[in-house]
Amino acid sequence: MSSELTYELLSIYPIVSIAIRLAIMARILLRPNRTPASRIAWLVVVGAVPEVGIIAYLLLGEVNIGRRRVARVRDALSRIPRYTEGNEEIVPERYRNLFRLGQSVSGFGPIGGNSGHLPADSNATINAMVADIDAAKDHVHLLFYIWLADNNGCKVIDAVKRAAARGVTCRVMVDDLGSRTLVRSHHWEDMRQAGVKVASGLAVGNPFLRLMTSRIDLRNHRKIVVIDGTITYCGSQNCADPEFRVKPRYAPWVDAMVRFEGPIAHQNQLLFAGDWMAGVREDLGDLLKSPAATDGTSMPAQVIGTGPTVRYSAMQEVFQSLVFAARRELVITTPYYIPDDALQTAICACAYRGVDTTIIFPARNDSWIVGAASRSYYADLLAAGVKIYEYGSGLLHTKSLTVDGEVMLIGSANMDRRSLELNYENNILVYDPELTATMRARQKSYLEQSREVTRGEVARWSMPRRLLNNTVAILGPLF
Repeated sequence: MSSELTYELLSIYPIVSIAIRLAIMARILLRPNRTPASRIAWLVVVGAVPEVGIIAYLLLGEVNIGRRRVARVRDALSRIPRYTEGNEEIVPERYRNLFRLGQSVSGFGPIGGNSGHLPADSNATINAMVADIDAAKDHVHLLFYIWLADNNGCKVIDAVKRAAARGVTCRVMVDDLGSRTLVRSHHWEDMRQAGVKVASGLAVGNPFLRLMTSRIDLRNHRKIVVIDGTITYCGSQNCADPEFRVKPRYAPWVDAMVRFEGPIAHQNQLLFAGDWMAGVREDLGDLLKSPAATDGTSMPAQVIGTGPTVRYSAMQEVFQSLVFAARRELVITTPYYIPDDALQTAICACAYRGVDTTIIFPARNDSWIVGAASRSYYADLLAAGVKIYEYGSGLLHTKSLTVDGEVMLIGSANMDRRSLELNYENNILVYDPELTATMRARQKSYLEQSREVTRGEVARWSMPRRLLNNTVAILGPLF
């Protein structure tokens, strides 16, 4: 390269650099569905460290699973019959708006005639799943974000293989990143050879090529089990031992999963079908037809599925509406807490208006970044009167919310941006004082193994600690 050409390239580099920076800043300002805090944070990063900031924004700045995937998702949803069942009259008037909101997200109305059981712990949940799979007569549908080939994981693998051997149609889907070790193990091929239909959702493939078309970190975080269209499970538990050997130092991982029977299973069936048909060229046909109508009014429940191809802010709306619905008591358990301003304000306002408001976090988080960011919100929560507890007997992974001892939300969604905006999540909203009381008893057991965090303690945190927490929290809107 001649010295003249080198000189010319060097002379125009600043102009090109500024033009690219301005183009990215314009895109940040014009991109829909961004909060002002997120726009400001990205503008600062791109302006302060342009080379790093531009690359970071192109990789992580936009919620994009790729045009082809979006097209497949929309095609799959168009082939799923519109769900018409649901009767809000079976829900007390004061809670109907919650179920109306849920219906606006996934199209599912509240449906009665259900029953629910909360197994004692993670191992009991796996044993119940295995028993249900062993009793299955028609089909078994499983979807997990993380499925490990450990003791519990292999129990379910063996049960699915047994079911397929006796003629039961078995479909297994996992997230390609979260369950990468299983997908690349002999167990995956063993299930296929046994007649199980297997699929990995949101396949990563070549990560470098994938980064050119979509964000690699947008994942299917759902946990769905449907047996014969009449039994379903919903909660926080992955298909793994509580020792969770990929991160054993935080064990045991403490989860809650509810086993439901009744028409609510069909709603979870449709949610599973949407994911399956978006990734596999198979029409589930008759399985998608509405179940026989039920006159039951027991345990009104509703499936709420959210994700990057669902209405923006849907999960925030659900959380906020439940918080505002509380009149006497609100109890939340979540391992990951990096809320947007609206959710943080809603929880503080809940305590300010006299509602007994409690949040239980894990004392040791498997992500120090999330742990530090979560603690940056403690001072404001405590000032409002929110009671904060940190669970010390393992990593509290349960995602639960109970309102006035009558309504509960159970599922996979955390109160961080990954669940609020980026990942596919599934939850079930239930009005049932009896099941909610069972969940409250479980939450109480968490409290008994937790330490209360006080305002005085937080006020005594050192300046370096507060500086770290607040600095990490600033990065929350970026991702």
